[in-house]
Amino acid sequence: MARIDYSDPATASERTHEILGKNRNANIFRMMAHSPSYLEQYCRLGGAIRNKGELDPIIRELAITRTGILCEAPYEVAAHKRIGGYVGVSNEQNAALDDWQAATCFDDTQRAALAFTDEIVKLHRPTDATFKAIAAKLTPGALVELQLSVGFYIMTSKFLESFAIDMQPVSEVV
Repeated sequence: MARIDYSDPATASERTHEILGKNRNANIFRMMAHSPSYLEQYCRLGGAIRNKGELDPIIRELAITRTGILCEAPYEVAAHKRIGGYVGVSNEQNAALDDWQAATCFDDTQRAALAFTDEIVKLHRPTDATFKAIAAKLTPGALVELQLSVGFYIMTSKFLESFAIDMQPVSEVV
């Protein structure tokens, strides 16, 4: 059960109501709607991460889902496993993310991105060796996008867990 009540979409401003509608009134957004200006900017950056960059969407979704796993945010993991499936992440890859190091279903670039993700979340920054490994595989733009994706979803995972956002059937919100 959420730690505070969700905002009521019926009492939201026209702009907030529009944003909530575009996001299927998902609980995370209903909670964020307590701060309409932050909700709007959050959605703007989230939309850029998911739709505007050059980073391979499979790598992006593997990294986001792994971030949710490491941050112990089941809402995030469920949502991004589903989104990952839409962009080409295989069921085998989604299932292997808990122990990706032992899996054989990831290519070298995906493995480098997952190592980078692990170190950002666990160590707060990647080691030189891990940074060099992923930098050799991605353009500078894609590397920036990978880091910002992981950082954004650390924040999102912490938000979900701080407010104890209630799970919803993922098919209803993604």
